[in-house]
Amino acid sequence: MTWLDSLADKAVARELPTRDEALAVLASGDDELMDVVAAAFRVRRRFFGRRVKLNYLVNIKSGLCPEDCFYCSQRAGSAADVLKYTWLKTDEVIASAEAGVAGGARRVCLVSSGRGPTDKDIDRVAGTIAAFKERNPDVEVCACLGLLSGGQAERLAAAGTTAYNHNLNTSGGHYADICTTHEYADRVSTVESAKSAGLSPCSGLIAGMGETDGDLVDVAFALRAMSPDSVPVNFLIPFDGTPLQGRWELTPQRCLRILAMVRFVNPDAEVRLAGGREIHLRTLQPLALHIVNSIFLGDYLTSEGQPGAADLAMIADAGFTVEGAETMPAEASQGTPARPDLVHVRRRGAGTALPANS
Repeated sequence: MTWLDSLADKAVARELPTRDEALAVLASGDDELMDVVAAAFRVRRRFFGRRVKLNYLVNIKSGLCPEDCFYCSQRAGSAADVLKYTWLKTDEVIASAEAGVAGGARRVCLVSSGRGPTDKDIDRVAGTIAAFKERNPDVEVCACLGLLSGGQAERLAAAGTTAYNHNLNTSGGHYADICTTHEYADRVSTVESAKSAGLSPCSGLIAGMGETDGDLVDVAFALRAMSPDSVPVNFLIPFDGTPLQGRWELTPQRCLRILAMVRFVNPDAEVRLAGGREIHLRTLQPLALHIVNSIFLGDYLTSEGQPGAADLAMIADAGFTVEGAETMPAEASQGTPARPDLVHVRRRGAGTALPANS
């Protein structure tokens, strides 16, 4: 039995790995990468089978945030050329959210920029959520509005909110290096408040911000201690005009190791592949589906993702199924579907006057 077999056995039994074991996943070599993915897949398959849950983001208030989070394109003083607008109206939010539902999303995530909502903001968002749920009772709604104050989580829950997202982002020891306008403890407190109000806790991390392997393991362990139902893993998008611009330190292999480590530490949590996946995983995105069981469909808050149809094709091609999707039509189960659009007669290179595709 290899050390990865042992690690997978522990995760299947919901046993916490040692810190050294988690660090070993991050330090593993490229020759071991497929073994790491296979071991993580054993854990993913045990708790989630081959299902992939689709989530859809709606940025309901974009830019102009007073906080100085160094990684964020919406931060105070950001020169990133992103969309900036105040609160969307209820009908605008519903239209955007239902576009994601039509694409197969089982959960919509309503996100606003800012330190945290006022009570008036909570009224606005709660009303929007209630209106959406009336039309879409079976779709989960996750709110992400920043730091919460007393009673706000309860009011969101009463409106039909399923979950609340507030990421820890990095380790407590590294937090002051990525933000100075609030503290790591503030984020922990908000997750605990949401959990106490009966909202499903959703909290994750951002990799690629200059953290060490130890920082990544520390935040994964901190998340495990809070028992979140969902753990989104983001990979830094180093927008020009932010303090972390130009920080391109992630490789596709590194991203897979990070995802695997998070899966081993949080074996039965919904590990969600989030922002930056297309940029950093690139052609290895399908391999990530063997580790995570959830992805965001389409676009993110201030950056565009790959087309939703490409996400669905990737899931199908990798042999996974979309959670909640209806049974395939009989004609679609007879074999590989016809894709004549992918066939292109060669009109360049040898025998032509056009340069070759090289």
